This record gives sequence, C-alpha cells and structure tokens, in this order.
Amino acid sequence: MISMLRSTVVAAVLLGTALSARAGALVEPSLHLKSSAAGETRVALTLDACGGRTDNRILAALVEHRIPATIFVTGLWLKRNPEALAVMRAHPDLFEIENHGDRHIPAVDAPMRIYGIRSAGSPAAVASEINDGAAAIIAAGLAQPRWFRGATAKYSRTAIAEIKALGFHVAGYSINADGGALLSAGSTERRVAAAKDGDVLIAHINQPTRSAGAGLVKGLLKLKARGVTFVRLDDADRDGSYEMDD
Repeated sequence: MISMLRSTVVAAVLLGTALSARAGALVEPSLHLKSSAAGETRVALTLDACGGRTDNRILAALVEHRIPATIFVTGLWLKRNPEALAVMRAHPDLFEIENHGDRHIPAVDAPMRIYGIRSAGSPAAVASEINDGAAAIIAAGLAQPRWFRGATAKYSRTAIAEIKALGFHVAGYSINADGGALLSAGSTERRVAAAKDGDVLIAHINQPTRSAGAGLVKGLLKLKARGVTFVRLDDADRDGSYEMDD
C-alpha cells in the first residue's frame, strides 16, 4: 500500500512538473506590417468580438469614416449579434471576419487559467476550439477564415504549431490598444493615436458599456486625420506584407 501511494505521489509530481513547464512557456506573438513600397503609413486595426454584445459606437464610426478592420469573432458572438453581423456583411470592402474560436477558450494545451479563463487543456480541445470557430463562421455564410486569434492572445508553443498545422496564421499584434477594454477612454485614445507605420492594433468591439470604445474611436479618427492607411490582415496576407514573431 505504501509503495502504491508513493508511486501515485511521484506520478502526480511528474505530471504537475510537466504541466508547469508548459504553463511557463506561454507566448504572446507580435505582428507587424512591412513598410510599404509606396511610402505610405499603414496600420492594421484588429478587433476581438469575444462574446456579449456589440459596441455600436465603434461599428458605426468604422462605417461612417470608411475605416477597414479585421474582426475576430467567436461562435458565441455570432449567435448573439445578427444585426451587427448584417452590417459587417453589407460592407465587405471594410470588414474581414476571422476566427476567434468557438467559445472563447485560450489555445493552450495544458490545463491552467489565464486572466481567470480556463484553457483548452489538451491538443484535442485546442483543435476543437479552432475548428468549431471556423465552422461557425462558415455556417453564418462567411468565407473560410485564414487567421486565428485565441482568447487572451496567449498560447503554448505546441498549440501554435497545431494552429499552423490546421492551416491558420496566428494573429499577433504590436499595440494593445484598450487593455482588454479595461482602459479609460483617454488612455485608449493615446495608445491608438501613437500608432506608427506597420503597427497592428488589438482592441475589442464587444464591450459597449465601457469607456475604452469611445477612446478607440477618437484615436482612430486622429490616425485618419494624419493620413494613415488602414489595412486588413487579408490584404497584408495576399501581398506578403507582414512579419510575425512567435
């Protein structure tokens, strides 16, 4: 009995060590646009639609001011926001819809919590989150997504390899514009307005009650007034004008 107990304890310790090693290997990939041959200042706006509802302050401003954006949607968000999706579908020149997973589960193949969110926890669960998210997008009548951004934008390196094997680019970023929609309007505005050529912004379009959305709009309009050209990720993908560090 004692021998069996010792074996069980040793096995648990070894498993815990292995999971801790994977947990310590989380990465948050960066993404930049390459400099344009035409010498223009280009910025990519990417917006996560994790769940909940839609910040129509942002959506309306993007349509009114003709600012293209790449929207990362979950299956949860698609079910809850048909009106916003209809607006995006009505402007295919502005909005590119990409994969944020099915249920907003971090693409990490070891059990843990990231910002309080439980990870997928296994390679099979990572694949399910990615594939089911893509299936939800296709079921909504949209094009097959080519980019994936997991919940929290943090990944285990093994999960990144799995994402790529499934045929997706990993959507990193260079500026966290709204701090998960938790920053003030002023802080968000300043971060966005400070964007330089090649930056990829990440912000959120699913938090209509938070002040960060108002700041995002103001920052984007400042960039537009500076003559910045906004680029969607599919445009950058087609001409190979992006650089990734993962």
